[in-house]
Amino acid sequence: MKGSGSDPWIKLRRWTTARIALGRTGPSLPTGAVLEFALAHALARDAVHAVLDAAVIERGLQELNLEMIEIESDASDRAVFLRRPDFGRRLSKISRAALEGRKFPRCDLAIIIGDGLSAIAVERHSVSVVGAMLAQLAPLGLTLAPVVLARGARVALGDEIGSLLKARIAVVLIGERPGLSSPDSLGAYLTFDPRPGRTDAERNCVSNIRPAGLSYERAAVKLAWLVREALRRSLSGVDLKDESDPLGASASATALSHD
Repeated sequence: MKGSGSDPWIKLRRWTTARIALGRTGPSLPTGAVLEFALAHALARDAVHAVLDAAVIERGLQELNLEMIEIESDASDRAVFLRRPDFGRRLSKISRAALEGRKFPRCDLAIIIGDGLSAIAVERHSVSVVGAMLAQLAPLGLTLAPVVLARGARVALGDEIGSLLKARIAVVLIGERPGLSSPDSLGAYLTFDPRPGRTDAERNCVSNIRPAGLSYERAAVKLAWLVREALRRSLSGVDLKDESDPLGASASATALSHD
């Protein structure tokens, strides 16, 4: 059997978090690898079931001098949210009435922060992404709606919210489905002219936003480019390809939904 010094898999492990070169004990995996897998699985399950701490988001947005409105979807609790994705795609009657009761002026951009399938991702990353994105967009002088924090949110909930906010573009920052190495991955979904009935093909996605994935700064550059081009061309989705990367179109911005 080759020693660790001559095993090429050992060197490759330095470059990826994928589960390669785990070794073996007889026909089985080593105990350490089994325990690491069990921990990763537990962290992913915890992320799915975690309840969003709205105070964390509100404090961060206050530091950015941004107003926050808290609403909820028609999913009354986390269990319902997980069993009925369709409930997470529409506002509760109370939340809809609250938004309808306010006189929002027409605006360029609405930012919606939703817990999605990982509240942990939202708590850790969403405010930083908002700050970085708005810094990139500052030269455009866009008008903004109040930031909406949505509980029990699926991606399409942003269409209804964006319509009520009278926004030309809605950007939904939402916790993505956890993986076994990424329980805190944040996704950003952009839709031009948001309104109920929009399809996944009509929105762009920038995914895997987190320190171990796509950085806040790089995500902000991509989102700012998409916002600018969506406003210029009056479209989003499959007809708007991300060309923000000078090396070519990035696979990170697609017209897919992960919820």
